[in-house]
Amino acid sequence: MPAALRKARETMAKVDTAWLRMESPTNLMMISGVLIFSERLDPVRLKQLMQERFLAYPRFRQKAVDTVSATYWETDPDFDIDWHVRIAALPGKADKIELEKFVSELASTPLNHARPLWQFHLVDNYAPSGEMGGSVLIARIHHCYADGMALVQVLLSLTDASPSPKRRKELTRVWLKKDQGSVLQRLLAPAGAGLSQALALGEKALEKGSELLANPDLAAALAKDGGEIARELAVALTLADDPPTAFKGVLGQVKRVAWAEPMPLDEVKVVGKALGCTVNDVLLACAAGALRAHLREVGDEVDGLTIRATVPVNLRPLEHAKKLGNHFGLVFLDLPIGEANPLRRLERIAASMRELKKSKQAALTFGLLSVVGMAPAAIQRVALELFSRKASTVATNVPGPQMPLYLAGCKVDELMFWVPQSGSIGMGLSILSYNGNVHFGLIVDGKRVRDPEPIVRRFAPEFEKLALITLMEDWQDVIAAADAQATLAHYNLRT
Repeated sequence: MPAALRKARETMAKVDTAWLRMESPTNLMMISGVLIFSERLDPVRLKQLMQERFLAYPRFRQKAVDTVSATYWETDPDFDIDWHVRIAALPGKADKIELEKFVSELASTPLNHARPLWQFHLVDNYAPSGEMGGSVLIARIHHCYADGMALVQVLLSLTDASPSPKRRKELTRVWLKKDQGSVLQRLLAPAGAGLSQALALGEKALEKGSELLANPDLAAALAKDGGEIARELAVALTLADDPPTAFKGVLGQVKRVAWAEPMPLDEVKVVGKALGCTVNDVLLACAAGALRAHLREVGDEVDGLTIRATVPVNLRPLEHAKKLGNHFGLVFLDLPIGEANPLRRLERIAASMRELKKSKQAALTFGLLSVVGMAPAAIQRVALELFSRKASTVATNVPGPQMPLYLAGCKVDELMFWVPQSGSIGMGLSILSYNGNVHFGLIVDGKRVRDPEPIVRRFAPEFEKLALITLMEDWQDVIAAADAQATLAHYNLRT
């Protein structure tokens, strides 16, 4: 191999290799972001910005190369910024419906593996209110480059705190305040000390390959000599598969994307404080209520139903989020879809979150993902299918900057992103707070959910139910009345 080519190559981290190889026709491993502007974004200025800031990360000039013997990063000798930053226009009314269709189409289209695996699409004719003048920037970046937290930070590095370049502020100091990272830090705290043990145990588990994965009883044997992390492995391997619902089943190759109108973050904080829960608990309870309503509408039996969400947990200090690569674990969160009472639903989610904060699930899955990257392809497929069968959705909640951002001089009005789903998981929930608002988005497999728009429209009404409860005084009476109402509604539905 020529010396120049060897110099242009860099060995890929094993956990990044795992995400590269997880891609399938039914689940493309792309992290997608949408930034909406009320002004027209100048394409020339955008490309200049990408050259100066995005490509300041050398990784984005590199291709991901996967061979039988190794995976590595290779600098693209024919890199072309015009290929990676494309100009697009919406058809028809160019409104939100057309934009969601276009984002859905991009989410269903694989990136070109012959080039660096990322692309930005600038829509220059967005007209949400029937008037021309708005722009949208859609980003697609393969998961092997970095996890969602790091890539959100990369996107934020393209922005400024002022439209004037002379008044730029260092966003990292503003965004990564201690309170902004509290949700992730609370989940991270018990996991950090277990990373090295998780890596070692993950290697031990994967050495047994398909034998271990096909026989969960072996996990119990590991628990005898592996300590607390081993017990977490035993729990993960012995979780029952998620039940079949309209959300869980055979997947297709078309994605559908939708997002709700922004919700004031201060209102969510007030409700969470009044009910003794976190903002994260409240938002996930709203999402669970919206999913419950959809299942009832399509005729699924929801009584007593619980589905799981895999929740990514950042495993690096937030101030290092701008470093690329994947450094996160996954935890399994119960979503009590079968609970009709919105307050009880919130209480159950809050209780599940409290238990997860005590566990080392995130460290364990990080270790397993690292070792999966070194395993034979057959073992990778078995491991991926094992974990994906145990959940119906991926749920992400990222605290963004609570201040207006500007990109190439234009103010970012709305900001959303979606992480990919893996294996047999066909749905992703995305919650991101930005500039005093909460942005809720949904990506679904088109074979499982034909139109996600009605689901996202239910998000606000579910929050309004919890807001109404906070105005009540006698909590026991509230719970009893809500239970009675739910029972009556269920009876009326059946009769």
